[in-house]
Amino acid sequence: MATTHILKREGILPTETELLVDRALQDLESHSPELKKDLRPIQITAVKEVDVSAGRKALVIFVPVPLLKAVHKVQQRVTRELEKKFSDRQVLFVAQRRIIRKPARINRAKQPRPMSRTMAVVHDKILDDLVYPTEITGKRTRVKVDGSKVIKVFLDSKDATSLEYKLDTFSAVYKRLTSKDVVFEFPAEQAF
Repeated sequence: MATTHILKREGILPTETELLVDRALQDLESHSPELKKDLRPIQITAVKEVDVSAGRKALVIFVPVPLLKAVHKVQQRVTRELEKKFSDRQVLFVAQRRIIRKPARINRAKQPRPMSRTMAVVHDKILDDLVYPTEITGKRTRVKVDGSKVIKVFLDSKDATSLEYKLDTFSAVYKRLTSKDVVFEFPAEQAF
């Protein structure tokens, strides 16, 4: 069986869920001619299964950063089709990004660390990837009395009806990937 959409380093075998997603992408490619041209270059680097509340699960599909723009072109249609195939799971696409640690005396680098590899930027980009079809309109960090932080993310209200059921999935996946608490909301409409 050929794994046409899985991109792994030499010697690393794909997991069972990665093979299932690869097979589903191959089926989509062969059965829908309008998606075939756009699905051909897409590759996945990893698939993680994240537990969301009440026994529901989410599939987080990681793609290489250079292919993210190609994935965004077909993401809504592919997500819809994959959620039909995996009826008990929600599907999210995230770019596989790398965090480089801050240079210190011991690990001096020959080159300066790019801003795109800092932890703050990578976490912001993961947030953008999770909610992709919609845009983030605002962000607030609330520090509680006990010192814990909660990030409030305000999404574009025009997508409220289509994303309402996914908000807890976004929170659970972001918590699993970054260990940060986040609450997704739609801003209340203000009449002037």
